[in-house]
Amino acid sequence: MTDLTALTTFTATQLTSAYAAGEVSPVAVADAVLDRADAVQRAVNAFVFVDREGALADARAAAERWQRGAPAGPLDGVPVTVKDILFQRGHPTLRGSAAVSTAGPWDEDAPAVARLRESGAVFVGKTTTPEFGWKGVTDSPVWGATGNPYDPARTAGGSSGGGAAAVALGAGPLSLGTDGGGSVRIPAAFCGIFALKPTYGRVPLYPASAFGTLAHVGPMTRDAADAALLLDVIARPDSRDWSALDPVRHSYRNALAGGAARLRGLRVAYSPALGFGVPVVPEVAAAVRRAVDRLADLGALVTEVDPPLPPLDQLREAFHVLWFSGAARVTEPFDAERRALLDPGLREICAAGAGYSALDYLAAVDVRMAAGRLMGRFHESYDLLVTPTLPITAFENGVEVPAGSGLTRWTEWTPFTYPFNMTQQPAASLPCGVDGDGLPIGLQLVAARHADDTVLRASHALYEAGVAGVPLPPEATPAES
Repeated sequence: MTDLTALTTFTATQLTSAYAAGEVSPVAVADAVLDRADAVQRAVNAFVFVDREGALADARAAAERWQRGAPAGPLDGVPVTVKDILFQRGHPTLRGSAAVSTAGPWDEDAPAVARLRESGAVFVGKTTTPEFGWKGVTDSPVWGATGNPYDPARTAGGSSGGGAAAVALGAGPLSLGTDGGGSVRIPAAFCGIFALKPTYGRVPLYPASAFGTLAHVGPMTRDAADAALLLDVIARPDSRDWSALDPVRHSYRNALAGGAARLRGLRVAYSPALGFGVPVVPEVAAAVRRAVDRLADLGALVTEVDPPLPPLDQLREAFHVLWFSGAARVTEPFDAERRALLDPGLREICAAGAGYSALDYLAAVDVRMAAGRLMGRFHESYDLLVTPTLPITAFENGVEVPAGSGLTRWTEWTPFTYPFNMTQQPAASLPCGVDGDGLPIGLQLVAARHADDTVLRASHALYEAGVAGVPLPPEATPAES
């Protein structure tokens, strides 16, 4: 019989195996996860709400299907959380903003949420986000700041920080996040979990993001195997997204077969700082290099080389034009009273975005297209690009940039993430060690557009080889009986 005290540490893959074997019920799992969610909320403020009644109803329905031997899908009975950017039927989606009305009808699921519902997932609750997901940390005027699972006085990162903290602390093994400039990878790196930003369009999105084709929907999970399982469910067509890609004709989960042996002969480009000259904290640099050395030990063909991206200042300025314009567009309908409710930093970038011309926007698109073309050519020679996810580990909570850093905007400490939103490539973050304070360090894997399976296979092989993964946060570790 499965030890019920350990249920909150199970991966989705382990849970579905236990359900199939009749070792545990989805109801028992939901009970354990809901109790954990309450504790997580007290510890780090990761939730907008926890839906105990709805989750238990989902779990009871899943238990009945498993008893009949007729699960609704590969995630039947598995607890999942949803970032409060994505629509979930029956609950307000306020996007972290006091300026969004709670009035309904709230009668529609986002495409990824709909696919999870069809698969029988158990919806635990909605997780925190900064207002409209505008920055790389998670705090908002409505919900406050979300703390890091390893040290609540530090940030969980963002903008999908609530989901990352929930996964790390055992409030469900799966979370749906969004990533417009690093928003699943940044909190994954800070919170010690796995996250994938799939190729743009691989997971349909509706309503369309104000940030346009920078914004991706992606899995946040305990490991790469769970991300592949989740991607199999959510990477399905939805007519509401005109930019969605054709359905894949294979299973991402099945593509993981072969383990570390799949790394042999893989052409890996290792770039310590993307050629940008950005200082990387020594502990981060050392952990990433150790992981790269293990890739070579496992048979990958590793070359230290920087991709031929445009200069960092040019990329950052172009990203700002695209990002700030999107923020200005989403808040354009707001009157003075509603605008006064916004995060002051969001008001600043909206003002900047409103000042750009159409020519400014098109010039930024030119930079983006150049970056995409250069990376497409680069991946003719290399299957995978490896970088640090971030040059730092988690800093103090409640601020946009580290104190005393001299930085002004979150894009200054995330130079390795947003370039790949501009190019629309698949990119993942996995944990590859901890610093002297016990804070997780992230490793980023990037592949050519449409090569999501390459990122997932390599990530899974690193987990199997013991390269990826960090100890659970103390609060998430079950007490010994």
